[in-house]
Amino acid sequence: MQSIVRMISPALLICFSFLSLNSFAEGPKFKKGTIVINGITLNAEFAITEDQQQYGLMNRTELPENFGMLFIFDQEDYRSFWMKNTFVDLSIAYISANKKILEIIDMDASKSSLDANPKTYPSSAKAKYALEVKQGWFKKNKIKVGDSLKKINIR
Repeated sequence: MQSIVRMISPALLICFSFLSLNSFAEGPKFKKGTIVINGITLNAEFAITEDQQQYGLMNRTELPENFGMLFIFDQEDYRSFWMKNTFVDLSIAYISANKKILEIIDMDASKSSLDANPKTYPSSAKAKYALEVKQGWFKKNKIKVGDSLKKINIR
């Protein structure tokens, strides 16, 4: 009986190790909800924890048309985003604590997961929020600097 347990134990350990690595590869879970800007409702995921904020939209190869990710930080500060392992062209809006869009920047998709030095996209002002969407979404919906987030609904 003990020999069976000794044989099964390593197999279970390997199995559990694989499962936990597989879960890590999928990234953190994000809360979902909606954001309203200028009467336009955007489906969103919310990056609230540090792990979620670091992972963001990494490893996505496509995004739905009316979808974004809102990064919610504890306080206003200068922000900088990169596109490491993000394979979709994005636009980012840096947003103030009073929910006003400060600037919108287009960000180019990563060409390879091996890119050791991806380009960074810093904010020029302190921001409490950052909203990433498919590149061109802001322009298509006539959302510009000075507009405000009217409603954030996290489920």
